[in-house]
Parts: sequence; structure tokens; C-alpha cells
Amino acid sequence: MGSDVSADVVVVGLGAMGAAATFQLARRGVRVVGVEQFTPANERGSSHGETRITREFVGEGADYLPLVRRSHQIWAEFEAHGYDLRARTGLLVMARRDRASLRHGAADFLAQTIAVGRLSGATPELLEAAELRRRFPHFEVTDDTVACLEPQGGFVRPERCIEAQLDEAVRTGRADLRLDERVVSLRRSEGVVEVVTDRARYVAPQVVLAAGAWTPGLAGGAFAHALVVHRQMLFWFATGPGSLWDERPPPAFLWFHGDGAEDVFYGFPKVAGGRPGVKVATEQYVTACDPDEAAPQVTPAEAAEMHRRHIAGRLRGVTSRLVDGLTCLYAYNAADPGRFMIGPHPQIEGVTVISACSGHGFKHSAAIGESVAQSIVGETPTCSLEAFAV
Repeated sequence: MGSDVSADVVVVGLGAMGAAATFQLARRGVRVVGVEQFTPANERGSSHGETRITREFVGEGADYLPLVRRSHQIWAEFEAHGYDLRARTGLLVMARRDRASLRHGAADFLAQTIAVGRLSGATPELLEAAELRRRFPHFEVTDDTVACLEPQGGFVRPERCIEAQLDEAVRTGRADLRLDERVVSLRRSEGVVEVVTDRARYVAPQVVLAAGAWTPGLAGGAFAHALVVHRQMLFWFATGPGSLWDERPPPAFLWFHGDGAEDVFYGFPKVAGGRPGVKVATEQYVTACDPDEAAPQVTPAEAAEMHRRHIAGRLRGVTSRLVDGLTCLYAYNAADPGRFMIGPHPQIEGVTVISACSGHGFKHSAAIGESVAQSIVGETPTCSLEAFAV
């Protein structure tokens, strides 16, 4: 191992949150080293897969509304310089009338989606089953299905968002990216924070820890107790000939079709230039895993079960033929389901942790990175993160 590398800030992890923090620090003139154990937008973490839903009608609660709004403004700034980061396909949230829609700590996700939509100043478009069938025949809904349509919702392209921020960070001349380096320890030592990797030792007054599924092991303490890592699966299924999915692309969607916490899935219209299939996914919070040992491939049995349980009889024209499948890893706050944990580490002075964002964090990531950077340099954060303090 060579001599120590000094910086103003070291960012550990260059996924959604780490890339945003690195960019925002560098644009403020901070000397920042970003350390990533793989490569940016890799398929081992939770910031990949071509699409991530974005919505201002945030069913997780009003605390998140300022974050997604500011993130959209930041994405727009990139788009004004030629980056293609978002698609406004509309976002449809569907559930059965007077039935549970459980997700990320919300007991009635659809009702909260509508409430936050109204709080945002918009007028959510509410649809009954007959109107859903007429406008979006892709979905085979039951008679008791109701929905909320957010016309300006849609998706962001996660790989492009990460690459854009890191490219711009490097362009400032203030960011040094260290890839394929695994962090093995993090501690306070002699007035600085010491980050030791398998290649080097970095020292800085401040460290941003945004290591996703590896956060519990690196942060320890409250994070090790609260955070649980879950393996999730993403699927692309083929459509039949003359499919509606090709002729009339639908909105991105989130569909609660039963009363259980796992009776929900989400999906997207086909993406030009992307994998030739309809992307769908669900979430599971039952089986935990070790991030270093989680199986990286989707099995044929898992694909068949996904189609049987969620797709068959619901997505018209989507066959059971798997085009591709990926996995991703969620660091989930089991102590306060779905809630972010962002702020100073309670035991390690100089370390700011951004965690437990998997599952609904990407849409907020640009604003979170900005607010963390602002706090570090002494600016008043555009979006307060106090509601998510550890």
C-alpha cells in the first residue's frame, strides 16, 4: 500500500447518492475522492436496470416531496446541457377500492399518493375501472380497481444520471475517482477520518458514506441494527406480435392487486434502445442476504413465479418468455420501514451517512447529494434532511 491520499472529503460508494454528493461537492470547489468497489452504475448494487420510477405524488409521505421536486430541477439542469435523463410517460398507481395498499411503511399507499398530489398543488386524476380499461387496455383490471394518474410522472435513467454527475464532477478538476477499490475499514484517527481500502489509505476531515447494501458492515452501530439487506429481482418479459406495448406505450405503473405486503408489482413501457421487453419487478422484505454472497442471476424458476403471481391475467400481451433478468440489493430500514437514515454518524465524528434509500431513493438522490454537500461546506441546505436524522 502506498502513501496516504489526502482530500477535503472522501465519498464511499458512487451509486445514486454517492455520485450526487461527489458532483455537488466538486462543483463547490471541494477536493473530493470518490471510492467505488466496482464501477459506476454496476449491476451489483441498487442503481442500475435502465429505469427507475420518479413521481412527485410521493406515497411514502410529504417529507419526501421537496426532495423529488429539487431532484427534478437538477435533472433539468443536466438536460439543458444535452443529457437525456428522464421520460415523462405518466405514472399510474392502481389498487382495489377499500383494500390495503401496503408499501414502505404506508398503510394506504394509494390514498397517501392522492393526498401528497393535492398537497403539491396538482389535481390528481382519479380513474375508475371502466376508464382504466378504455384508456389503458394493457391492464386487465378487476371491477373494484381504482387509480391515480400523475401525468408528469415517469422514470429516470439511472445509469445515465450517475454517469452524467460523475463526468461533470471530474470535469471540474476537483474530483478524483478511485474505482475497483474495496473499503475494508472506516474510523476516526488523530483528528481525521481514515478510509482504508485494499489499495490505499485515504484521510479527510469529512467522509460521506453512501455504500448501499455494504453500509451496515462499514457503519456499524445503529445502522448495523436497523438495516437489513434484501435481494430483489428485475425481469424483462417478451411481448406477443402486434402488442399494445409497442403500438400504444402505457404509463409507468405501480399496481397493488391484493391485501398482502407482497401483492404489488411495478413496471414500465418499453424503452427505446433498451432491452426488448417489458420490465417488471416487485419487492420482498422477508429473506435477508449477505451482499457479497447474494446470487447475481435471476433463475428460470424465479421468472416463472414472477409471471404466475403478478403478470398472468394482468398485463395483456406480456408473455412468460424471459428476455433478461437482473438482481439488485436493497438496504432497508427495518426499524422504521422504508424510512431514510441520513445524517452525521452518531459514533464516528466527521462521517455523514446516506442510507436505507433503496426501493424509492433514486428519484430523490440528486437533491440529497446537494443537501449533504451544502451541509458539509456550511451552506443552508436547499432541502432539509432533519426528518431523516439518525
